[in-house]
Amino acid sequence: MSESPRPSRPIAVAIVALVCFNFASYVCNGLPLAVLPGYVLKELDFSSVLVGVVIGTQYIVSLLSRPLAGNVADRFGAKTAVLCGLTGLVVTGGLTGLAVLLSNAPALSLCLLLAARAVQGASAALISTPCCTWAIGLHGTSQATRVMSWNGIASYGGTAVGAPVGVLVHQHFGMAGIGLSLAVLGLTALGYALTKQAAPLVPGKRLPFGNIFFSVLPNGLALACSSVGFGSLTAFVALYFDRLGWANAAYCLTGFGIAFIVARLSTPNVVPRFGGYRVVSACMAIQTVGLLLIWLAPVPAVAVLGAMLTGLGVSWVYPGLGVETLARTPEASRTSALSTLSLFFDLAVGMAGPLMGLVATGLGFPSVFLVAAMLSSLGLICVLRMHRRHLHERSLPPAQTANRPAA
Repeated sequence: MSESPRPSRPIAVAIVALVCFNFASYVCNGLPLAVLPGYVLKELDFSSVLVGVVIGTQYIVSLLSRPLAGNVADRFGAKTAVLCGLTGLVVTGGLTGLAVLLSNAPALSLCLLLAARAVQGASAALISTPCCTWAIGLHGTSQATRVMSWNGIASYGGTAVGAPVGVLVHQHFGMAGIGLSLAVLGLTALGYALTKQAAPLVPGKRLPFGNIFFSVLPNGLALACSSVGFGSLTAFVALYFDRLGWANAAYCLTGFGIAFIVARLSTPNVVPRFGGYRVVSACMAIQTVGLLLIWLAPVPAVAVLGAMLTGLGVSWVYPGLGVETLARTPEASRTSALSTLSLFFDLAVGMAGPLMGLVATGLGFPSVFLVAAMLSSLGLICVLRMHRRHLHERSLPPAQTANRPAA
């Protein structure tokens, strides 16, 4: 695959100007994360089980909303989907503030918080992937890799910013301040989004979700095998360090994040130059080595190095698979296809906690990272097979490939 020209600075700025809505969405996701559990547990006096229900509601609804978000963006435009999502953030802030005002009625307050989390979950789905296809629709599929790269940075960066800011807001203004911050940030982003140009709607037949799902399935399974490593690291590295009597487990997460962002910023043309499957294969091999280092680490520094290699490996997996998915999907259904691909990431990260918890219970915390490495290796094998099949199909005459199903 030939190297695409490096986008001009105005195009790069225009792309960032659109993915900033995803950044705002993830800041809003992070704002209540550190303070909402304590509020439900101590202020409303509910059990830790209900704390888990309140926190998990957003992610469950976001997962279930992915197909709807893709369909809305494909049928009515990505800008419309993002505007709906940003409006949902404003509603989330209002519901959160109302829950605080009615805290004297704990059951009603809890219901309002659950509603707020549900709206926020749907909003996240309506913003994240449609931001990508909005930018791709305006600037062309040649910019797809850069768009997905910046969108991923916006996601991780927004969460990293939102959580500490939420703690500061809560310290000075309480949970009411969190609700107000959500509403103000959502309203500000909504006002800015209204000024941006919409991407033209792509004509053509839109595929049913079932067809899209099975078309994306091979790439989605590879993405899931990779994403388990990230989910395992965030859920268990602190417990792993504690069991070994080591300190500063947070350095692993910091190292992961730094390596992830540096990889994306320093190699912006790697996917257009070498092709999605080649890059993903290399990345998953690096990720596997990183997870094995964490498993075998004799000292904390080796575990941190393993986490950095894991972040380096994860960095281009989604964009690489995303580009290959777009190449095999009709343009009229591209948002639905990317939303479905994101569905596998959500499932993998969400299931990593409970499933790897069973592994830790039966085999110990080090085995969590061994199993994650094995799954990463399985994903690598899948990607290599898809790449080989792709090369084989490219070598065939067009008449023999016209009726083949998308890989």
